[in-house]
Amino acid sequence: MLTWGGRGVPARQPRAGTLRRLLLAAGLAALLTLTGAPARAADPGGSCPPEQTDCDVWDDDPGTPGGPGGPGGGGDNGGGGGNGGGAPKCQWNGRVIPCYNEALGWFNNADGCYYKLAEPQDEAPPGKQWYQLTCNGGDTGSMRQELLDAPPPGYGAPPDPEELARRALASISLLPPRASVAPRRSQGPGLVGLPVWMWASPGTSYFGPLNASASDRGLTVRITARVDRIVWHMSDDIDVTCHGPGTPYRADGPRAGSTSPDCGLDQGYPKAATYQVSATTFWTVEWSGGGESGVIAQSRSSGVIPVQINELQVVTR
Repeated sequence: MLTWGGRGVPARQPRAGTLRRLLLAAGLAALLTLTGAPARAADPGGSCPPEQTDCDVWDDDPGTPGGPGGPGGGGDNGGGGGNGGGAPKCQWNGRVIPCYNEALGWFNNADGCYYKLAEPQDEAPPGKQWYQLTCNGGDTGSMRQELLDAPPPGYGAPPDPEELARRALASISLLPPRASVAPRRSQGPGLVGLPVWMWASPGTSYFGPLNASASDRGLTVRITARVDRIVWHMSDDIDVTCHGPGTPYRADGPRAGSTSPDCGLDQGYPKAATYQVSATTFWTVEWSGGGESGVIAQSRSSGVIPVQINELQVVTR
C-alpha cells in the first residue's frame, strides 16, 4: 500500500513530460471549474461500514457542521462504550455491565450476580450476614438471599474510573466524517494525473474537542475527545492521512485548478478506473479522575463515494 501525506505526495516519482504537464494543468482548470455548481446532498450511494448505521456521504458539499449531538456514539464505529480501549472489568455473557448498581449492589464476575447487604437483616449466626443476590447479570427475576461469612470479591470496591470514563463517552456523539471530494461524481469524471481535493465537515461533533463527565459515589471522571487524524482511503493501495478537515474546493477560489493546500492527492490517480473513496476519523479520548488517567481510542468512518477517473485524451493534428 502507498501511504501518502496530507499534501498527497506520492512514495514514487510520477512520469511527466512538458506537453503532458501543460495538458494536465489545462484539463484540471476546465474540469474542476465544473464543480462550482450549487451544492446538494449526495443521494444514497455506496455503503456504510459494517455495524455502523450513522455514516454520512456528502460528496458535493460538506454541509453545515453539527452541534455537540445527542447521546450515543460512545463506542468504536458508532457502537456502545465498550470498544476501543482496555478490556472492561465487568461482563456477563459477553455484555459489558456496570460493576456497581445503586439498586443491586456490587457485581461478582465469578458467578454473574450482584450482591447487596440485605436490609433489614434477619437473624443470623455470629459472623454471618444476609446478602441480597440478583443474578444472571442483574436479572431481577433471579433474586434471592444468601447467608455469607464475608462479602464476595469486588464487593465494596470504589468506582472504576475507566468505567466512568466510558459512561461519559456514551453520553456524547462522535459523528462520522461527512466526506467530500473534487472532482465530484455529480459533475462528471476526473482525469488521470489531475489533483484530487478531499475535505470533511468541520465542527466539534466531527473533529472535537468534546467534553463530558460522569460521577458515581463521590468520584467524578472528565473526558476530552478530539480527532488526531483523518485517513482517506482512496483506493486499495493508496491512503492519504490529513491532520484536519481539509479545505473545500471552490471553482472561483484562489487555488482553482491547482492542488489542495492541506488535504489532497496532488498527483492524482495513476490510471483510469472507478475508485471507492471513504474517510475515517481517529479520535483520542483522554480521561482523568480519582488520581488516575488514561486514553480510549475511537474511530468513525464515512460512507463510500465512487469517483470516476478517465484517461486524458491528447488530440494531434
